[in-house]
Amino acid sequence: MRCRLLIDDAAGSGSWNMAVDEALLESAPSGTDVTLRWYRWQEATVSLGYFQKSGASDRSRFGSLPLVRRLSGGGAILHHHELTYSCTIGPQHPLAADPTQLYGQVHSAIIDVLAGFGVKAAMRGRKIDEVEHLFLCFGRGDSRDVVMDGHKILGSAQRRRRGAILQHGSLLMRKSIYAEEFPGLCDLSGVDVPEDELLAAMASRVGEALTTTVEPGSLTDEERALAVELEEQKYRLLDWSAPRPAVAPDVTAR
Repeated sequence: MRCRLLIDDAAGSGSWNMAVDEALLESAPSGTDVTLRWYRWQEATVSLGYFQKSGASDRSRFGSLPLVRRLSGGGAILHHHELTYSCTIGPQHPLAADPTQLYGQVHSAIIDVLAGFGVKAAMRGRKIDEVEHLFLCFGRGDSRDVVMDGHKILGSAQRRRRGAILQHGSLLMRKSIYAEEFPGLCDLSGVDVPEDELLAAMASRVGEALTTTVEPGSLTDEERALAVELEEQKYRLLDWSAPRPAVAPDVTAR
C-alpha cells in the first residue's frame, strides 16, 4: 500500500475544492492506495456543514463571501489563511475498521511537524458540549481538535461511503479579518512559519503515518472528469443536500 500525494499548485474555488474531495472518496473503494491531498482557497470562502441551513442568521456577517456546502458535517468554516488537507482510505486499510483512529494518526503527525518549526500544539483531550450550537466550527470544541493556549488551530471531519473514508481538515495559519476572534498558529506562537516548507513537511509526515511509501501523484482522468461534473451539477448549488435525512450515520462533525 502506498500514499498518493497530491499538492495542488493553484488555489481553488470552494466548489472545486469540495468536488475534488468527493471525487477522491468515490474512487477510494476500488483502489488500494491512500490519497493525501493538500490545497488552498483562492479567496476567503465559507463552507457550511452538511446539516447546516443556508439561511442561518449567524452567517449574516459573511454575506459578501462565497459559500459552499461540505460533504462532512459540523459547523461552518471560514477558509482564508489556512492550509487544508484531505485524505481518503479504502475499506482494505487497517484504520477503516475504526475510522475514529484516523483523526489521531493525522493530527499527531501534524503536531510533530509543528514542533519542528517551534510551534507547540496538542490535542484538546476533552469535548466542550456547551459550544456545539455555535455557527462557526472554530468556536466549537471536540476532544480531537489541535489547540494552542486553548485556541483551536486544526479541526477535521469525516464522510464514509461504501467502506471508504474521507477525512478533511483546516489548519489555521493566521486570523482572518472576517473572524478576528480565531487566531492562527503564527499569531499564537509568534513564529513566522514559512507555509511552503510547513506544507512539504506535513505532506511527508502525514503520508508516512498512513502508509510506508509516499509518492507524488495526480488526479486520474476519471477523477478529474467526475470532479468537473460534481462542481457543475452539485457544488455550485448551496442547498444540494436538501432535503436532509433525519439520520446520516456516514457523516461526522468537525
